[in-house]
Amino acid sequence: MATTAPLSRRGFGQTTRRDTWWSGPLAVLLGLSAFGVYATWAAFQGQHYTFGPYLSPFYAPELFGDSHHAWFGPKPGWWPTWLPFSPAFLILWAPGGFRLTCYYYRGAYYKAFWADPPSCAVGEPRKGYTGEAGFPLILQNVHRYFLYFALIFLVLLSWDVWKALWFENPATGQTELGVGLGTIVLAVNVVLLGCYTLGCHSLRHLVGGYRDRLSGAAPRKRAYDCVSCLNKRHMRFAWMSLFTVGFSDLYVRLCSMGIWHDWRIF
Repeated sequence: MATTAPLSRRGFGQTTRRDTWWSGPLAVLLGLSAFGVYATWAAFQGQHYTFGPYLSPFYAPELFGDSHHAWFGPKPGWWPTWLPFSPAFLILWAPGGFRLTCYYYRGAYYKAFWADPPSCAVGEPRKGYTGEAGFPLILQNVHRYFLYFALIFLVLLSWDVWKALWFENPATGQTELGVGLGTIVLAVNVVLLGCYTLGCHSLRHLVGGYRDRLSGAAPRKRAYDCVSCLNKRHMRFAWMSLFTVGFSDLYVRLCSMGIWHDWRIF
């Protein structure tokens, strides 16, 4: 006859681990906090987000605004007078929602911000576990829908890299093909965003993961293998792309303010 023994419950932070288990959650806490503060500040500025052919990814696509990148002209008349206007407010909800509901980021910020749990085999500050079955965490399931927006944004940011290849010649007033350091910065950002987005767990399921036998669908199998290859490094691409998207905005911003000089390679 099998017997069961009661499980002892650890208090908050109690563990038998001897390694620096807290370093990972602490790094995530500091990294995401720093990005969140900078991104919020940059979004509220509403200026210095363009320089020549460059457009900050925080403001892309610029639906309404004062730059030549704006699709539909200046600030719309229906915008509430009491609410500060920034072109970033109209679009950041989509890439922000994609990252916020990302499977990797969920596990990372649950540990770092909510201590749920602080780390493996470390006591947490709550007695019950409800998972993501109840409100509001059940809303995390919209991640698969934010994926569609992220794929669209990937195309739009790629188009911005193409536009970043065309510079105005002051002598002739015509645009000419060229490459600046900012072009490379924006291109690297799109590549890393692509690696992060195309390695999404939801995309892997979408391209073939719901099939019981992938070997019978060769195109789906190849797509699934490609997404799986990127998915193995999903955490790495998540952080690298987070850095490059923030640095891309900083680069364009400082060039626009005259603090940095954009180096024209040719």
